[in-house]
Amino acid sequence: MKTIKGPGLFLAQFAGDEAPFNTWDGITKWAADCGYKGVQVPSWDGRFIDLAKAASSKDYCDEFKGQAAANGVEVTELSTHLQGQLVAVNPAYDTAFDGFAAPDVQGDPKARQAWAVEQVKMALSASKHMGISEMATFSGALAWPYIYPWPQRPAGLVETAFDELAARWRPILDHAEDCGVDVCYEIHPGEDLHDGVTFEMFLERLDGHARCNMLYDPSHYVLQCLDYLDNIDIYKDRIKMFHVKDAEFNPTGRQGVYGGYQSWVDRAGRFRSLGDGQVDFAAIFSKMAANDFSGWAVVEWECCLKHPEDGAREGAQFVKDHIIHVTERAFDDFAGGDVDDATNRKMLGI
Repeated sequence: MKTIKGPGLFLAQFAGDEAPFNTWDGITKWAADCGYKGVQVPSWDGRFIDLAKAASSKDYCDEFKGQAAANGVEVTELSTHLQGQLVAVNPAYDTAFDGFAAPDVQGDPKARQAWAVEQVKMALSASKHMGISEMATFSGALAWPYIYPWPQRPAGLVETAFDELAARWRPILDHAEDCGVDVCYEIHPGEDLHDGVTFEMFLERLDGHARCNMLYDPSHYVLQCLDYLDNIDIYKDRIKMFHVKDAEFNPTGRQGVYGGYQSWVDRAGRFRSLGDGQVDFAAIFSKMAANDFSGWAVVEWECCLKHPEDGAREGAQFVKDHIIHVTERAFDDFAGGDVDDATNRKMLGI
């Protein structure tokens, strides 16, 4: 068993144009003051990191990590959620996702996709320079508009989508292998990898690629009515990252999983600050410890009600209270005896 590292904080939801949220120095000092020991970095945010420099210069990465360490936090992982989304975009979402890309490739899906692939590869190279062994991302989606089978999907549509998705990601995963970094896909609605079955479909097409792994976030499973505890046991060998995020699902006679196009406040399924939702984190942290998860417990704050800074401070303490410092011996060792093969055989009657 292993003790989870943490608490960490994903910085994406806190980045802003006002101090202390607009500079690497400022936001790392703030995170440490909130009680965090690590930060997960949105690699697309130029206020915090120059991704091209990080990919090409270990000296830059050493300085980047050094400033964080001087302020009291480690760099836990880099995130390429926005760039990963652009690796595969169904034309229905071209306009919606175009703003994730650099201005010079917006409006050009082919150029945008090539840019996204290069961005993800740069983040993998930067992770190597920083001595980080995992990177967070999204898979993107080609089949998502057809998630509900009405009208009936043409035969082979989903298979073709997953063949293409795997073909686009294989060169990235091969680069990840060269860098010694696991690519951890956040299993998330809106992505083609949105549950265990779709992850398996993808993994099969990649011949079980060792660098194809999961970012586990129970909040997305609560909103899908998926068993998030069973999921840990099923995929324990592929879960390499952990977002600690709470959620609640309260269906009514008027709405359920799909939410009726309502705002987050008015949906049956809502993200909540840690401890305010329905996720059984005591059970999750127990399973993580028992399954030898050795990564970081990273708070991803998303709540439709609470102020983010309150959620961040409360989240740090919440994770501290839930991390299990694993035991080095069995509780009943005091009653044990020395190993004696002859005694064992006598007790068995052999």
